[in-house]
Order: sequence, then C-alpha cells, then structure tokens
Amino acid sequence: MVLRSQPATRPLEVPLGDPACSGAIWVVDRLNDAGHEAFLVGGCVRDLLLGREPKDYDIATSAEPDQVQQVFPQTVAVGKAFGVIMVIHESRDYDVATFRKDIDYSDGRRPESVTFCSDQEDVLRRDFTINGLLYRHSTREVVDYVGGLADLDARIVRAIGEPRRRFEEDHLHGQDQSTQEQPQYQEG
Repeated sequence: MVLRSQPATRPLEVPLGDPACSGAIWVVDRLNDAGHEAFLVGGCVRDLLLGREPKDYDIATSAEPDQVQQVFPQTVAVGKAFGVIMVIHESRDYDVATFRKDIDYSDGRRPESVTFCSDQEDVLRRDFTINGLLYRHSTREVVDYVGGLADLDARIVRAIGEPRRRFEEDHLHGQDQSTQEQPQYQEG
C-alpha cells in the first residue's frame, strides 16, 4: 500500500446531539487542547460517512499513554503496553490509542510489541481502507491516506497492504469461523 503524502479530505459534520459522539469529540478536543494530535478513527468514521450510528467511537492520538492519563482524571490502562488507555467520560468509555506500528504477530491476534509513530503510519496497520479514515474535528474533515473515501464511494472493501499477509496477522479476520478453512484472497 502506497501511503499518500497529501491525504484526500472530505467535510463531515458529526452528530453532536448524540451523547456518545459528543463525548468522543470532548476527548479529542481535550487532547488537542493539551497540544496533541487526536482524531476519531476507524469504523466510527466510516459509519458517520454512511449516515449510520456508530456502535462505538475510537480515538487515535500522538499522546503517549502516560500523557493521556495526565489529561483525563478517569482512565483505565486496558492495554498500556500497546498504547491503549480507556478514558471514562460521563459514564461512557472511549478507547484512546497512541499512533503505533505493530511488531510481529506470533499468536495471530496481538502484536508482540508496538512502536509509536505518526498518524500516517498508524493507519497502515489497520485492516481495510474504509477503516483507515481519520476525522479531524478542528477542521471538521475526514483525512484519508489510504484511499478509503474512494473505496467507500465505490462500495469496495479493500485490505490495507497485501491481503494475505494482513489476514495472517489477524486470525479474527483471516479464518472462516464456521469451517475453519482459509479463505481465498484477491488483490484489489
């Protein structure tokens, strides 16, 4: 997958009347106010673009786990070694993940280690281009380094990177659970 040096962008107004969404934006804004980059990321951005209600809101940030914990009074270190801190706001929880690259998947589900990186590099570890979209609230736009907007418009589900390798890394996507057979992949 070739990373775009100049991302595609698209305006998006998020439903701030929805308490889950407004809470996620509150988390993003607090991280931005503390001097960190922060975005809504993944399936919630895809769902918002499709006019669907997201089941949850994930946040990606340049803040490292200790910095996230300094910004918010209520946190749970659910995966601190992997850069993930749960922020609790108004009885809702939001996973806040530091931009990262995953290193080696020996168990097919969790990386052996991670290294912190840029937002551009972070999207490369995600499964599909339509889940590699970032929402920057300060400019009210979707940021796309991997072609996810075009794929969403064309109703295409495309792996980020080489499909076979991507699915071998993540056994939840890589196996048909009913037959335990390996699926056949085509490159997009």
